[in-house]
Amino acid sequence: MVFDTSVALTWILFIAMFPISFIWLRRAWRIFVNKDYSEVAISRGITPPNAARYAPFTGALNFVAGLIMVYTIGSIIIGGMAYETWSAMAGSTIWMKIILDFVIGRQARLSAEFASKAKAKEQAKAQTSAQAQT
Repeated sequence: MVFDTSVALTWILFIAMFPISFIWLRRAWRIFVNKDYSEVAISRGITPPNAARYAPFTGALNFVAGLIMVYTIGSIIIGGMAYETWSAMAGSTIWMKIILDFVIGRQARLSAEFASKAKAKEQAKAQTSAQAQT
């Protein structure tokens, strides 16, 4: 085996799969067991005000992605997967996790913004009707 860029990147991906899977499974544990919603639907570093609403989606995403990574690691160790298969599986899982986390965070942020605008509009309407009565 000649040590070149391809081999180095392969080892980096393989070694990085261990902490990635640990972090994702730990996040799922925090969401489902500890009811800690501080890492739910994060957008710009902050959680939305309705984080509990999106907790099942974020928790399930973290759990499934973590399990896929653990399965991939186990299959690599026992020699059950070819390089092309496990690298595609790991890469696809990482990218889909990033994309779906973004989608969940964006949806939570937008729904919170729409809810606050609707509430402000309702308050303005109530205030206008109260002024009209007096």
